[in-house]
Amino acid sequence: MNGPGVRVAALLVAALAAGCDYARMTNDEAVQTYEAPLPTMPAGTVPIGGGIEAAKRLPPTALRSPLPASAATVERGRAAYGNYCVPCHGPRADGNGTVGQSFAPLPTDLRSAPVQGQSDGALFATISLGFRRHPPLADTVSETDRWAVVAYLRALPLRPSR
Repeated sequence: MNGPGVRVAALLVAALAAGCDYARMTNDEAVQTYEAPLPTMPAGTVPIGGGIEAAKRLPPTALRSPLPASAATVERGRAAYGNYCVPCHGPRADGNGTVGQSFAPLPTDLRSAPVQGQSDGALFATISLGFRRHPPLADTVSETDRWAVVAYLRALPLRPSR
């Protein structure tokens, strides 16, 4: 039991143990990443109000468009609708877009009374946050363009009753 093999093994274990500084490893930044305080951000760097957070926190009826009610706003909304909404909802906003044809049921007719009966804030929240199959567009479409699309939807004629 006291042979040279045991001594060599003991020396090898002692050498390996001396090479591992477990106390130093537990103080490593990779182990304790969240203990360092975050740097202070300059004022205005991170928004703390408005934006998509308002749409998430406030009831839709409390959301108000920052855009003026004008022909220019409606025109901007028409252009944004053409870029982002036409593939599903169609050029006449009737739910008969090229991509929308592959959905069952078809996308919503945006001229319908149930859609037009919603508040501007509710339409904005649906566009921004998504609803059922409608994707959230807050990360794709600017806030100004989303409000402009709401103004454009308001300018559409109501769907005739069938």
